[in-house]
Amino acid sequence: MCEPVNTLQKLLDFLSGLDDRRIFHRLSRVRREAIMVEIAVPGERWEAEFFADGHVEVEVFGPSQGVVGGEEYLQRLYEEFGD
Repeated sequence: MCEPVNTLQKLLDFLSGLDDRRIFHRLSRVRREAIMVEIAVPGERWEAEFFADGHVEVEVFGPSQGVVGGEEYLQRLYEEFGD
């Protein structure tokens, strides 16, 4: 199990990466077990949920609807929609 500090750092690094690439996002849900980030990019809406145990779940809504994955999708987001 990951330490909560590592999970928080992973989330902060992700948010910083979104800011650097000028990708619109907002914290959507903050719960004891997870924090959800909503990301809006042309034609799609992404939800990335960072869990206290360190894992990440990603859902994509739009042309790629139904895509559900893990942390590997965060890099795809940067590659496809970053400046």
